[in-house]
Amino acid sequence: MCPMPSAESTPASVHEPDPVRPTSQDTVAEAGSELIGGPMGRRALLGRSWWTPVRVIALVAIGMFALGLVQKAPCYNGAWFFGASSQYTHACYSDIPHLYQGRGFVDGLVPYFDKLPGDMEYLEYPVLTGLFMEVASWLTPGSGTIQDQEQWYWMVNAGMLMVCAAVIAVCVARTHIRRPWDGLLVALAPAFALTATVNWDLLAVALTAAALLMWSRERPLAFGMLLGLATAAKLYPFLILGPLLVLCWRAGKWRAFGTALGGAVVAWLVVNLPVMLYAFDGWSKFYTFSQERGVDFGSFWLILAQNSDNPLSTETVNTLATLLMLLCCGAVAVLTLTAPRRPRLAQLAFLIVAVFILTNKVYSPQYVLWLVPLAALARPKWRDFLIWQACEVAYFLGIWMYLAYTTSGDSHKGLPTDGYHWAIGLHLLGTLFFCAMVVRDILMPDRDPVRRTGDDDPSGGVLDGAEDVFVLGPAARTEEPVAHFEGPPVHWGESRQSDGSL
Repeated sequence: MCPMPSAESTPASVHEPDPVRPTSQDTVAEAGSELIGGPMGRRALLGRSWWTPVRVIALVAIGMFALGLVQKAPCYNGAWFFGASSQYTHACYSDIPHLYQGRGFVDGLVPYFDKLPGDMEYLEYPVLTGLFMEVASWLTPGSGTIQDQEQWYWMVNAGMLMVCAAVIAVCVARTHIRRPWDGLLVALAPAFALTATVNWDLLAVALTAAALLMWSRERPLAFGMLLGLATAAKLYPFLILGPLLVLCWRAGKWRAFGTALGGAVVAWLVVNLPVMLYAFDGWSKFYTFSQERGVDFGSFWLILAQNSDNPLSTETVNTLATLLMLLCCGAVAVLTLTAPRRPRLAQLAFLIVAVFILTNKVYSPQYVLWLVPLAALARPKWRDFLIWQACEVAYFLGIWMYLAYTTSGDSHKGLPTDGYHWAIGLHLLGTLFFCAMVVRDILMPDRDPVRRTGDDDPSGGVLDGAEDVFVLGPAARTEEPVAHFEGPPVHWGESRQSDGSL
């Protein structure tokens, strides 16, 4: 009987694969590393000190979040309360302080159960987000002026959302086990820091990131439950189940998908069913409001409406947007079943959420938060990521300058309508550009930054390295190179040493 090796005599590679160093593969990452002393050397002792990649990324994410709070300082100190347009000219607007009074939290009203004064009868957010808002109101001191309470409410929410931001960065860093430094894309994303406290979207984003981490660890039930909770906080996470269905169809992993779907349904019902039964009118307000809401900021539908003498009705836009979304979903499904190699889950998750954003009748600036972690997992390429982020930052500034223009009276300080349309166009083009890069990686897997190091689908869980069961077209021809680039062909699923060579 062979003796078991001791911890001292066991090579590190037995426990975990060598991490990929982005500075050895990404020219932008290499150039950026000069700010902290240059690229990591081949003999660097990774994981031998407290400063592990995950901890560094978490601290960077918290630091960037804090910078985002500083950017809101002009509003915190008065622009939210004095002057209609100053919060827009300073680009520091947030829904959070305004809705503390506007949605009855200052008066102790119970979301969904108590009617609100004014035009909005009930809270127009999903149940788990409403609970998040309510908990923050419990932690807000009830003394002082309304301004004091709203400031406290924003700070309490900011603290809770900062935890969500750290969770997102850590989950992304741990999802691709050999690529922890990809989490820096999330931590350093400028649009992430700028929009983190505009609304409460980070809760759903954190739950979605945790769900994807669980799927990568082959825990479909935990994935489903977390995704169900994320859908109870925001509608978009359930879209990820569509690509997962097609991927599991191609790989024949029906049991894993069924477990995930069952967990998602149960978790969503546990949160929603009590409110549905006892306060149906309040519960349904989110869905009726989404349906009845007209064409709004950030969408190409708004450009069409503002340049038309006879704009489309809300019902027509709803129908056309739904049809366009379904058409794009069908295209993603065909792409999944015909690609030379089964696409990675993160790639399809990004595409399907991006399609929803592009076809939707409204694009609030914080919606970029939905895409940031998915983009970091789908295509961890700094150049393309920063191009897209630059477009989103331009849109972030554009919408506030447009609102400053429309609320500044005759002085017209800000961006006129035509200028705002260009800002919308930049957002659309930036997102389409990143989508195009992801589609190119799917059609030519040898160009995929993740697969070029020999991995198959590190976030795919049971799909990672699985053989195809159902494909369309020549999708099974993976033994031959499917793209041409400098370097040897990739052999899917064979992990190779990450020394910077391909």
